[in-house]
Amino acid sequence: MTQGSPVKLMMRFALPLLLGNLFQQLYNMVDAMIVGRALGANALAGVGSTTSVQFLVIGFCLGVCSGFGIPVAQRFGAKDYPDMRRYVFHAALVTTGFALIVTALTTILTNNILHILKIPADIYADSYSYLFIIFAGIPFTLLYNLLSSILRAIGDSRTPFIFLIISSVLNIVLDLIFILNFNMGVAGAAVATIIAQAISGIACFVLIIKRYEILWLRKEDRKFERKHLINLIAMGVPMGLQYSITAIGSMVMQAANNSLGSIYVSGFTAGMKIKQLAMCPFDALANAVSTFAGQNYGAGKADRIRQGLKEGILIGVGYGILIGLVLVFFGRSMSMLFVSSSESAVLDAAGLYLRRLGLFYWALGILNVTRMTTQGLGFSGRTIFSGVSEMIARIGVSLIFVPLFGYDAITFADQVAWVSGCLYIAPTCFHCVNLASDRIAGEKSRQTS
Repeated sequence: MTQGSPVKLMMRFALPLLLGNLFQQLYNMVDAMIVGRALGANALAGVGSTTSVQFLVIGFCLGVCSGFGIPVAQRFGAKDYPDMRRYVFHAALVTTGFALIVTALTTILTNNILHILKIPADIYADSYSYLFIIFAGIPFTLLYNLLSSILRAIGDSRTPFIFLIISSVLNIVLDLIFILNFNMGVAGAAVATIIAQAISGIACFVLIIKRYEILWLRKEDRKFERKHLINLIAMGVPMGLQYSITAIGSMVMQAANNSLGSIYVSGFTAGMKIKQLAMCPFDALANAVSTFAGQNYGAGKADRIRQGLKEGILIGVGYGILIGLVLVFFGRSMSMLFVSSSESAVLDAAGLYLRRLGLFYWALGILNVTRMTTQGLGFSGRTIFSGVSEMIARIGVSLIFVPLFGYDAITFADQVAWVSGCLYIAPTCFHCVNLASDRIAGEKSRQTS
């Protein structure tokens, strides 16, 4: 990432990430397609009614793991491999602790969480079964995401993608077996997802042992150091909180939507699946820009950081405009992947949501790239406020406008959040790039004096 054309490097790095995200969404979509088609709209609503709280908890885990990869990328870019391995060791320790605590808390509190979400009585049992199993599998989610974050930090985005393909195919097969053959209902979809994630994580671990000697922990690497622990927590926890804070607003929005009835819950669920699929390129690009910024910061190349940020924003906005037009004109038709054509009211609700989302997808190109660049440079704490602004926007729309305008207000909540986040994080990102450039210049000045 420290030599060559920034746009070519980022696109080459992002492609496996994109394909991996698409396959990850694929098996999420297959869950929804099989559940919706085989078990009915209520079962689909049962799975979809907990999407926001899954994003709250799983998003925290993903954010923490992504944050742990930042100092690894910076040390790799600086060619300080012993210190890089020490960060890997401490990341493993902290992740194990998170896995134990988060899994215990979420499984114990599943019932309370569903009551907070105001899950309708006719879908409560399905919601509980699905959510409890997803929470119980959090250790496997953390295992895969930590190892894939470390691999991406050293420039390998291809390996996590390969294992995601394998697990995605397995997930589809297990979905069909557990739901159609074993009649496990929505619990079968959750079990299939957890097994697939476990296999991805274990496969990444085995490959690191066999292929990446640079990541093998020596005896001197396995010594506890408070400095490394603090740095990891300072990088990872703000990123995790940023995901979670954003998810709190989504939870309030989903609770408001749940109160409108099963038709809107099902329509919103189908729309969310399409939305998440369309967001995959944003996530892949943002991770590529983050790794690019981190490695070049470690290598002391300020000009490349600026160039990578500029080109990343242009690519993100361009994609946002194109995919937005697809959602505007074909969103309702795409929703029939999850809902039978006879469910016209549900399809209308999904189509309306996607049509209005599509008009603002360009904003995600700015939001994701600038946020991840800021994180990649080590300013994770400053990105929390972009999540706070998104949270406030969604809560405001849900509490003030949903009671007045119903589902119409729901269809505008995300867009208000995206624009609010952009207004904060874009200028913050450019300021952080300037700070990073000053630090690089100062370090070079000290080295020459």
